[in-house]
Amino acid sequence: MEDYFRAIIQQKIVDSQAARLPLLTRRDAWLPVMPGKALAVIGMRRAGKTSLLYQIMTGKLAAASAAGQLLPDPRAGLLYFSFEDERLAGMEARHLDLLVEAFYQLQPDWRDQRRATWLLDEIQLVPGWEVFIRRLLDSENIELYLSGSSARLLSREVATSMRGRAMETVVYPFSFRECLRHRGEEPGNVQALTKSDRSRLRQRLDQYLVEGGFPEAQGLDVRTRHALLSGYVDIVLLRDVIERHAVSQPLALRWLVRQLLANAACCFSINKFHADLKSQGVAIGKDSLHQYLGYLEDTFLLRSVPIATTSEARRRVNPRKIYPIDQSLIPLFDRSGKANTGHALETAVLLELERRGAQVSYVRTPAGYEVDFLAVLPDGSQQLVQVCASVEDAGTRERETRALHDAATEWPQASLHLIALDMQPGTTLERIHCSSALDWFLQPV
Repeated sequence: MEDYFRAIIQQKIVDSQAARLPLLTRRDAWLPVMPGKALAVIGMRRAGKTSLLYQIMTGKLAAASAAGQLLPDPRAGLLYFSFEDERLAGMEARHLDLLVEAFYQLQPDWRDQRRATWLLDEIQLVPGWEVFIRRLLDSENIELYLSGSSARLLSREVATSMRGRAMETVVYPFSFRECLRHRGEEPGNVQALTKSDRSRLRQRLDQYLVEGGFPEAQGLDVRTRHALLSGYVDIVLLRDVIERHAVSQPLALRWLVRQLLANAACCFSINKFHADLKSQGVAIGKDSLHQYLGYLEDTFLLRSVPIATTSEARRRVNPRKIYPIDQSLIPLFDRSGKANTGHALETAVLLELERRGAQVSYVRTPAGYEVDFLAVLPDGSQQLVQVCASVEDAGTRERETRALHDAATEWPQASLHLIALDMQPGTTLERIHCSSALDWFLQPV
């Protein structure tokens, strides 16, 4: 068996290094650099994790070329290796050293003197991979990138599995700017946009709020897109939750997903949902529902936003607001027949804040007003962010601004922001930064 795996691994290395790197849309993912640690590329299935690995390889080659590095061949020091291969079924941790052996037999110039870069995809399919990776970091001069689709490589388990030896970067579906880049329509100087340019981009934004950012879904007709996205949700539930965690009541899990995605940007109460299930004769414990919600977050199908508070007790007893990982998932489950533009926009804003590295919560003031987001950015600055489809109506504008001003008394260090699709240029409100959604999504970060 060992000789069999050795032959397969060697052939895969040869084929990988001979393959031309694909031309892909550049992603804006944050890539932390920390010596002695692997980088785990995590995110929902089909969001573009493997594409980011190829982007990293392309960047390494470009950097080597710019530095005039010719010998040894920089391409020879790059290895993309996917373990999602039926020929590797039954592979165990003890076989992983064959990868090291085969690589350096093929590329001896890259041993010790130069730092190779390995990008290992779906390595979680090999039991015991964590011990191998930790040893590799300690014993070989290799820069390591890891990725995979199952929950074994999602946020809750990477740090535990690697015992602090891995950093994480999250790959989301396309941002609005990335969608434009994918189409070849990304603007250069936003300040120099003509009225015609802005009208065209606004049309693209409306489209983005409906079609979302999953790379494969770009440009598809409605029926095909919904079938594709429904397939994404189904495979996440089946492979990453039901099979992974041996879920005993898959029907309750599916009802939970339907409830959450059909009510995006709304507060969700486990207690109320449990009572609804009980009234329908479904016997399931609250602890199981809490576990299911945690599983769904681990797969990145959902994002949950806690209430903004310094009290851990208050955080526990208050419901969380639930959002899908992409606004395109909302129409799959929402049967209201409404466009839900406001919820789609709010979801897109949340995901953009997370891409920018913000820690996000929502605010409910003692007077009962609610602000969509309190965002704490990596530099420590705070922003109170209110999102709405339009502020043309005086009542809507007064309600949104009143909530911001009331929240500011509790969070005095936070700047106030109002983001709306239909925001007229030059709109000013007391102490509030007013932005059209188009300008906000395109602002440099």
